[in-house]
Amino acid sequence: MEYAINAVNITKKYKDFKLDNVNFQVPKGSIMGLIGENGAGKTTLIKLILGLQKYEMISGSGINAKKSSLTVLGHDSQKLPALVKEDIGAVLDDCCFPENLNLLHIGRIMKDIYTKWDMSSYNHYIEYFNLPEKKAIKEFSKGMKMKLSIAVALSHNAKLLILDEPTSGLDPVVRDEILDVFMDFIQDEEHSILISSHITSDLEKICDYITFINNGSILLSSVKDDLLSDFGILKCTQEELKQIDSSAIRGYKRNSFGVSALVEKQKIHGDFIIDPASLEDILLYSVRGK
Repeated sequence: MEYAINAVNITKKYKDFKLDNVNFQVPKGSIMGLIGENGAGKTTLIKLILGLQKYEMISGSGINAKKSSLTVLGHDSQKLPALVKEDIGAVLDDCCFPENLNLLHIGRIMKDIYTKWDMSSYNHYIEYFNLPEKKAIKEFSKGMKMKLSIAVALSHNAKLLILDEPTSGLDPVVRDEILDVFMDFIQDEEHSILISSHITSDLEKICDYITFINNGSILLSSVKDDLLSDFGILKCTQEELKQIDSSAIRGYKRNSFGVSALVEKQKIHGDFIIDPASLEDILLYSVRGK
């Protein structure tokens, strides 16, 4: 399988945080959702992928030696050629354009920056998002600024989109509009998306793969449909929970009616009722459950 992003044994240390031995892959032609609480390490990982920060180099010899590498579109993330950088469209959580400019200014500036800038595509997205061409960006709402960032990312023929919380703080109508654009982008199997979010319902709608990150470590990384089919919420008494194979239980919570647990359904035997689990359930029980 060919990967748009391939992270192997990636570590980044700060004074009070550590991204610890992260391994995950984004298959070419797919959408990977990166889920985690605020402070879990999503933005740090994205900055490493974009080459904005450097990861700790781990090397060694021997069969069992761990080596670290992070490739983006087949190139080392820390040594991306200029033309490869043009194949990456990045949307971070803040609008990075000078607030005194308008959309016409930005279009002309981007034309001089990107060799593959497509003005007709830019104009298409400006019209699709119903953004005012002559209004200064400082007068834009948060949703309008996010739409502008996405329009620019999509207008230089990028092969990979990297999106950090692109729908955070937006109303459901705007979020749905933006998600539809991402779905259209991925129809070409040459295109790939990595999108981080804590809005699990958005990722559940569009993603092919899901990676859960917590406190700098990867908890799960798998095909989304497999996660939703493999896990379920079992409700039972405390005594019944003790009878279940502990390896089947990913986390549980006590409540006034007994216990609810996130379980691997194929490992559960007996006459139990197991409700479907959402991505939010899987995240909450894995992180907050006992």
